[in-house]
Order: sequence, then structure tokens, then C-alpha cells
Amino acid sequence: MNREYLRWHSPRLHREMELLVFGHAGAKVLMFPTREGRFWEYERLGLVESLADKLQAGQLQLYCIEGLAAETFYGFDRHPAERIRRHTAFEEYILNEVLPLMASKNGHECTIVHGCSLGAFQAASLVFRHPLLFRKLVAFSGRYDLTIRVESFGDLFDGYYDDAVYFHTPTHFLPGLHGGRQLAKLREVEIVLTIGDADPFLDNNYHLSRLLAEKQVGHQLHVWEGRAHRAGAWRKMAGLYI
Repeated sequence: MNREYLRWHSPRLHREMELLVFGHAGAKVLMFPTREGRFWEYERLGLVESLADKLQAGQLQLYCIEGLAAETFYGFDRHPAERIRRHTAFEEYILNEVLPLMASKNGHECTIVHGCSLGAFQAASLVFRHPLLFRKLVAFSGRYDLTIRVESFGDLFDGYYDDAVYFHTPTHFLPGLHGGRQLAKLREVEIVLTIGDADPFLDNNYHLSRLLAEKQVGHQLHVWEGRAHRAGAWRKMAGLYI
């Protein structure tokens, strides 16, 4: 299986950024790690191996990136306004550096976005905001509103709220979409969500599903048994849904 390590200095983030590429051809998959994960996380957790047959057959090519959680949503040493600004810069890095790299290496017309846990939020936010760029979203065990408090998971903005928080939070800005090209293109994206029936974010997933249904956006919500917020479940999900 092809494995390639890439690193460069990002002018938008003003720091070195790293990523791993797996596979040689096929649909491109942009992969966001979990909160504490790095660009090598999905290789270490076995998700890459769970997709080995598709990678070797040239059906998929994975681009595993950094998530920058410690500098964005979990950067509690920063003011919440700075956290969301840093996330916005991270999105610009993806749009203007990572996606062009992927296009230069692979001309396949299909780009999939995937993430687990916090990575699921990042994946969904990106696809819902820029549906013209993507064909499929695959999000495992996600919380799609970082302002809500659930169990030990708090409001990641500490009560702060502005337009940037609104426009990057799927369950906040979706109700405000009425017609237009963004909603029309979102209806063309294949959307797959998974969550465990004992996961603390189950209700939030049902809420997102209802919002998508109200906007006539087709999607699949697969509810797995138990918490399913773990690598063993994600490996099985990856083989089924990516």
C-alpha cells in the first residue's frame, strides 16, 4: 500500500503542518482526527488497515491531516473569540492548501470528508458550509453543537457567541438556509452519520437528523448498539460506510 508523508509551512496558520497519504488512486478522503489525535491517528487506531482492500484496489486514497484541536476549540488558554478565529484560519488552510494538494495528486472527481468525535464536527461543518466541493460526508460519533453541555462535555466557547460560532455550527446555521445554491448542493451530498445508542451525543445526532429532514436533505443516521465511541466500532464503521 502506498504511504506518503508530507510536511510544509502553512502561510495561513504560520506553522508547520503534516499529513499522511494512503493509497494511490480512487475517491479522495479528507480525514479529520479526534480531539487528541494527530495526523497519524487513524493509522495507529487501525482505520487505515480496515480500508486496506479498497486502498490497494485503487478505490480510495486517504489524506489524514492534523486537527489542531488544542489551538482551536480546546485551546482554553485563548479567549473563545480567538479559538473560533483560529478554527476559521484552519478551514482556510484546508480550502486553500490541502484541497489543492489533493487535486494535484489525484484528479478523481469525488472527494469524501470523514471524521470521528470532534473530527466528525469538523468534517460536517466543512461540508455543510462548502457543499459544492464535496460528494460525501461520513461522520462517526459526532457532536454537532459545541455550545451545548452534555455529561462531562461543556460549552467549548464558555458562553461566548458571535457570527463565526453561528456559521460554523451545523445545527445553528442549517435552520437559516432557505433555498439558494448552498442548500441545493447540500441536497446532492451523500451524508452518513453514526452514533451509539448509549453515546452522550445521541440526542444531538437526532436533532441534526431532524434539521436535515426539514430541509429535505437526504441522509443516513445509523444508531449502533452501546456507546460505540471507540476505535473498535470505528474500524467496523469505516469498512461499511467510507
